[in-house]
Amino acid sequence: MIIAVDAMGGDHAPGEIIKGVLQSLHAFDDISIHIFGDEEKMAPFLEEHPRLQVVHCSEVIEPDDEPVRAIRKKKDASMVRMAQAVKDGEAQACVSAGNTGALMSAGLFIVGRLEGIQRPALAPTLPTLDGKGFVLLDVGANSDSKPAHLVQFAVMGSVYAERVRGIEKPRVGLLNIGTEPGKGNDLTKHAFEELQNAPIHFIGNVESRDLLNGAADVVVTDGFTGNMVLKTIEGTASNVFSMLKEVFMSSFKTKLAAGLVKDDMKSLKQKMDYSEYGGAGLFGLNHPVIKAHGSSNANALFNAVRQARTMVQYRVCETIRETLGEEEES
Repeated sequence: MIIAVDAMGGDHAPGEIIKGVLQSLHAFDDISIHIFGDEEKMAPFLEEHPRLQVVHCSEVIEPDDEPVRAIRKKKDASMVRMAQAVKDGEAQACVSAGNTGALMSAGLFIVGRLEGIQRPALAPTLPTLDGKGFVLLDVGANSDSKPAHLVQFAVMGSVYAERVRGIEKPRVGLLNIGTEPGKGNDLTKHAFEELQNAPIHFIGNVESRDLLNGAADVVVTDGFTGNMVLKTIEGTASNVFSMLKEVFMSSFKTKLAAGLVKDDMKSLKQKMDYSEYGGAGLFGLNHPVIKAHGSSNANALFNAVRQARTMVQYRVCETIRETLGEEEES
């Protein structure tokens, strides 16, 4: 299996990206990696490896580039070449920590959308207090959605949770302002009715306050709402740890206490770090496309590669296509 990686995307590229690639090659002997980027900038971090191929690219898509224009104009950009390699069958999946909008555009216009999928969805796995995590989709691939789109998101998320996360009969919930049937706006009311007939284990509405308690294994919503939920969870977790650090450093007594619980705090922070679950999958495309967090370190990139590898192994894209095809026939 060959996985294509954009070495130039992310805050810590190319160093941390390459470290994550090498970590992946050492961990998995059934993958090869084609890494795309500026050879001169990558050279200080590269090591020779029989399953690593370096592809030089003269251009880079920057964080502030307009996504669609960048994909069309920068034909030799590392992200574009990476996506093209997947389309051409030279790789089976791709990973980038670069410009989110550009990667979604590259996925849609180059890798291509699965037949029958009306809208792709961006889907990270977020942490829960029990450590199991849940898949949230969509978190920004689409600002507006129709009920039929949420049904497809639910099917895609359910297939992913079962095949990649190993959850038997994943519980799928609809994000809403209350748990009772009939709650919400026109979108959620109509989606609720259609989800009851979808080939999933639909458990009804779930509220945002219950997400981290593991209310569902898969939670579906429109991209506008999902992105706000994602950013709220990110910001809350970051600020809580900042406040704890401030308290622990406020006096000699609390500094002593901090020394005693240092390892426990590290464990807690790791538990709440969603990069441990991999990147955000762009579901609904012909092949796995993984968006690693922009601030990804080597370990986060490793987890994103591991996620891409598992999606290929368990034929997630093919299963989504087959499941939706069966639903249409019925």
